[in-house]
Amino acid sequence: MADARTELLQGTLEMLVLKTLALEPMHGWGIAHRIQSMSRDVFLVAQGSLYPALVRMKRRGWVKTSWRITENNRRARYYELTAAGRAQLNAEQSAWNRASAAINDIMNIRTLPARWAIEES
Repeated sequence: MADARTELLQGTLEMLVLKTLALEPMHGWGIAHRIQSMSRDVFLVAQGSLYPALVRMKRRGWVKTSWRITENNRRARYYELTAAGRAQLNAEQSAWNRASAAINDIMNIRTLPARWAIEES
């Protein structure tokens, strides 16, 4: 039986990181752990995917960073959403809602309505 946990769908990692950071600033390990927790252990975020995504998002102005002390008294780079990041999250969430609703519509069709039948030439 296949492992029920999965890697994120292509293009969704940045959206989920933005959503996580909209809740509170976090360090990288915390972001990965929070996404795994919020997905009920369905999504695992590999460090090799997360940190390049965070670098891209910082370059685009969606997140800013600062050094802080963690709850374990360690120094870590914290990521925080910017106004541009919040706008990007809103845009990505709207696009996701449209796309996922369309996919759900397709997946829930039980029979092909006559008006959708493809006419043969």
